Amino acid sequence: MLVYIAYPTSLTLQSANALQTYTTLRELRVRQPDTLALIPRWGREASRFEEVGAVHLPRPAIGKLSRLYKSTLLYYLEHTAFAFMTAALIAPRRHEVEAVYVRQVICAAWWAGVLGPCLGIPVIYEAHDLETKNPSRAREPWAEGLLHLIDRIALTKSSAVVSLTDDFRQLLATLGWRNLDEVFVVPDAYDEQVFTQGNRQEARQTLGFPAEAPIIAYAGMTFAHRWLEGLLAACAELRQQCPDLVLILAGGRDHEREALRKQAYDLGFGDGGQQQGQGVCLLIPPRPQAEIVTYLQAADVLAIPDTVTDITASPLKLFEYLALGQPLVLPILPALQEIVPLHLSHTFARRDQAGLTKALADALARAPDRRRAMARRVIATEHTYGKRAERILAVVQRIKGNEC
Repeated sequence: MLVYIAYPTSLTLQSANALQTYTTLRELRVRQPDTLALIPRWGREASRFEEVGAVHLPRPAIGKLSRLYKSTLLYYLEHTAFAFMTAALIAPRRHEVEAVYVRQVICAAWWAGVLGPCLGIPVIYEAHDLETKNPSRAREPWAEGLLHLIDRIALTKSSAVVSLTDDFRQLLATLGWRNLDEVFVVPDAYDEQVFTQGNRQEARQTLGFPAEAPIIAYAGMTFAHRWLEGLLAACAELRQQCPDLVLILAGGRDHEREALRKQAYDLGFGDGGQQQGQGVCLLIPPRPQAEIVTYLQAADVLAIPDTVTDITASPLKLFEYLALGQPLVLPILPALQEIVPLHLSHTFARRDQAGLTKALADALARAPDRRRAMARRVIATEHTYGKRAERILAVVQRIKGNEC
């Protein structure tokens, strides 16, 4: 069997990593029903992961002590404790295990460096970035060496690495940490059960939006580090050409939406009343994906103003946008262009305000671009969660062959 170890930040799927983990597991268990997923849970809190047959272990909630002493190191201790808990559960059945698949860096370091070798189980690490680049990493000066050690063990001692992008795969080879044939590119994906092509006018009618107003949309679980303030400022400039412009920002935490609401007010945007010639910025609180997709279907243009990472950038929204087909506005990042060729998007230099404004204007001028829309949707069909699960299982089979 395959053992899948994850540490989702939300058991009710209120984060991107939780959504990716949940939907990947759903498709893995369709294809390999004996997949054993190990997920931590605090007490009896609600968990959507029960739906995909995950086994919940008690969360060793050491990280909660950060309310008293703010340090990511406490979470490192928590993840360490969880890694050993998973090993204790797996050890009696170790001969049944084909591989342990880990997507949490601290757990991966312990499994790759200690637990996997001790139990004789190959370990596959799905790397989402270097821990030394993580915005939430430990900040204590003395911990810098620890961060490098965590990355080095997880990435060099694992039986194989799964990378979201070829850009990161090439970096590992350049560093001399892995051979290219030991790193497998498995990008993120979209849920084809939710993100389907819709009718623009029907979506607008459902939501009560103007039939002809230009609409630009963005959706994300959180707005942090995504440069939403840049997108808002660019749309404010566009109102000179498109006075009835509607900007939809869906998702985000309460304080993130409030900061953007203040910025929108300062820029003269309306609050949703859709006054003629004023322009409107709609800030939509988090909603189930099935509701958010209607907002996206109503838009003329879908935007990604920035990503948290660079060489590992593989945002879920990129694949969701592709499935819907509308013109895309993206920063110029090799990791994004691995998925979307330049001619199928409108690009700008990262954090270039004038470039973003121009890309948005060009995208609006081209909408609807039906021929390119079809090409984008074709790309999306290669990045469903079903395809993602199959790629992961192919890596497991490759590792089994190498072990034999």
